[in-house]
Amino acid sequence: MKYLSFLFLSLLLIGCKTYSDDDLVTFDQQIKKYIKKNHLKCNKTESGIYYKIEKEGTGDFIQYTDNVSFTYRGELLNGTVFDNQKTPISFNVKELIAGWKEILLENKPGAKIFMIIPPSLGYGDNDLDDIPKNSVLVFEMEIVSAN
Repeated sequence: MKYLSFLFLSLLLIGCKTYSDDDLVTFDQQIKKYIKKNHLKCNKTESGIYYKIEKEGTGDFIQYTDNVSFTYRGELLNGTVFDNQKTPISFNVKELIAGWKEILLENKPGAKIFMIIPPSLGYGDNDLDDIPKNSVLVFEMEIVSAN
């Protein structure tokens, strides 16, 4: 099991590609095809994230300056699992990929969330060990705590 810790922090220093409208449409089509194939029902944000709240959290909404503890499982659209973090890890929200930030800020501790994140809000055109560049990412996340 690999930790993506260094990725979260190192990508703060690496700029992501700016995507064209055609690129964004292509990513959205890939996501829609995945959703249809897997018979999923998801909401879509204006930025292009597809998500489903599997369990509502309680308490206060997570803030940008919060330190959040969570578990998650990440995979590619082809089903390849690139990380499966069963023990909670903690990060400051502002250190996370854009897609996670957006979804976390709309949730409370205790929430379980399924999300599909386009490359423009994930790792972009960075070619990582287990994540090819321009990959759409599928995550299951459980927020353990935030403070």
